[in-house]
Amino acid sequence: EGKEADHAPQGSSGKLGCCGWLLAIISLIFVIGLFPFTIFMCVKIVKEYERAVIFRLGRITDRKPKGPGLFFILPCTDNFVKVDLRTVSFDIPPQEILTKDSVTVSVDGVVYFRIYCPISSVANVTNAHSSTRLLAQTTLRNVLGTKNLAELLSDREGISLSMQEALDEATDPWGIKVERVEIKDVKLPQQLQRAMAAEAEASREARAKIIAAEGEMKASRALKEASLVISESPSGLQLRYLQTLNTIAAEKNSTIIFPLPIDMLQSFMQK
Repeated sequence: EGKEADHAPQGSSGKLGCCGWLLAIISLIFVIGLFPFTIFMCVKIVKEYERAVIFRLGRITDRKPKGPGLFFILPCTDNFVKVDLRTVSFDIPPQEILTKDSVTVSVDGVVYFRIYCPISSVANVTNAHSSTRLLAQTTLRNVLGTKNLAELLSDREGISLSMQEALDEATDPWGIKVERVEIKDVKLPQQLQRAMAAEAEASREARAKIIAAEGEMKASRALKEASLVISESPSGLQLRYLQTLNTIAAEKNSTIIFPLPIDMLQSFMQK
């Protein structure tokens, strides 16, 4: 209530003056004289989530809105405006935005806000909901215009927070609290999408070639160490031959090439 009173317009506590009080007294006499018929004109009801801002001869005489429930007004001198206090959400239409690195993107979002001071939302702005929608569109352009494409795609949470702070500060005199701002979708041009896809594919191929080269290098080192171990025992090489034959036979090949051990030929060569 104290926060609502701080945002109320200064003229809301002005006096009615002599003529104003005279008209109010005449209206009260009229209500009493035609009672109970005038009871239907005096008694009004607002729901739990609504508040009523009463104008008496064009002035807001009470710094606190009425409701929820029953309240009374004087016919002919009083009229009131209902204000909905529930959270309202709306979509920001897609905006064509030029980023800091000169890339054109289409961005849309959603804003959640509510009215916390009914008097300010009625007296300080013509249409609080429409004004907030228009301000959200311009704020989206202003905030995203200072970001490059990489920041726009990776830092959505930070952008949403910046938009919320900017909107909340601008709509505070209107009695509006911006609760949340979310970036829904970022649409890139088709040419830029193809270029980014080609860049990502080339980067993946480069990483694959580097991994394959590292694997070949490690395999060559392992083969070198294995050859040193086998060279110390000639019978180990023959056992390796037998393992190779076993592997070939398991694959059910029609032709098997059996390498002849050189040790068997050395005895004939000596003779």
